[in-house]
Amino acid sequence: MTKATLNTQNPEITRNYITHLLQQLTDDYKNTKEERKKLASLSPVSDEEFTVLEEIELLTVDIRGYASQIQARGRIENEQQAIERLQTMHVFDVPAIAQFYFVTDGDYKQIKAYIRMLDYLRLLILEYLRSCQNLQQESAQIE
Repeated sequence: MTKATLNTQNPEITRNYITHLLQQLTDDYKNTKEERKKLASLSPVSDEEFTVLEEIELLTVDIRGYASQIQARGRIENEQQAIERLQTMHVFDVPAIAQFYFVTDGDYKQIKAYIRMLDYLRLLILEYLRSCQNLQQESAQIE
């Protein structure tokens, strides 16, 4: 198998895996319902900052949105902007999420697994977008 063949297959394999993870995240999110209820009841209401659940929701909307575009079209609108956004979107750089994740010890295992899977999906999307860019550059050089 030539390098060009390998490179053309890799993005498609990654795209299929993104689709699989997207479905897995949907299922995992449903399974966190009880933990989310418990966490919501413990979260203080503050006008100034988002709660842990709100921060998770914000990340979910962004990351799942990118994954859904890849699933449906095989690409993302404003690809370079998406890459830059995903590179700076470190899940554990969000103070509320980092504090929740590392302070709650063995509690909230399903939500923590969901957070890890969400971050993994973010990294996989980045890999896919970079692979597609490399493929486009190689195609341009051949022509």
